[in-house]
Amino acid sequence: MLTVTRLARRCGLSRSTVLYYESVGLLKPSGRTAGNYRQYGEREVARLEQIRAYRHAGLSVADIRSVVGAQVGDAAAVLKRRLVAIDAEIESLRGHQRLILALIGHKGLRRNQMVTKDKWVAIMRGCGFTEEQMHAWHVEFERAAPDEHQEFLEFLHIPGDEIRRIREASKKGWKG
Repeated sequence: MLTVTRLARRCGLSRSTVLYYESVGLLKPSGRTAGNYRQYGEREVARLEQIRAYRHAGLSVADIRSVVGAQVGDAAAVLKRRLVAIDAEIESLRGHQRLILALIGHKGLRRNQMVTKDKWVAIMRGCGFTEEQMHAWHVEFERAAPDEHQEFLEFLHIPGDEIRRIREASKKGWKG
């Protein structure tokens, strides 16, 4: 039998992560010692490794909960939804690539010229971005690199109050 700490070490997780998974109902100890310490066996090790694999695949805790307690077909549906989400993320990243390539070749990025919000929006539209995709771009930028997002918006000479509105809308758009 394993303690919380030993289980966490064995699965390459922190103790607090194991306790979190227990608190959200993903993992339960197999029993308790006379001193009321949690005990975990091989069945719990296998379940925690399964949970860990699903987390590495990008599934949310709610999705993992439905997968580990589901029929095989139900689990496949959740995994297929994740694949669709990954495809969307990849397409978004490809859009970022196209945009960067356009910026590299764009004459508006010469040292002596200033890039403004209007120029940036025109470049993004020229790369085929819709308003929704531009918003998704800001959401991902804010999620992945909030300080750099702030810096970039300032680089575009956007007024402070508008920057705050853009960043607040971006934070509200998170799906995590």
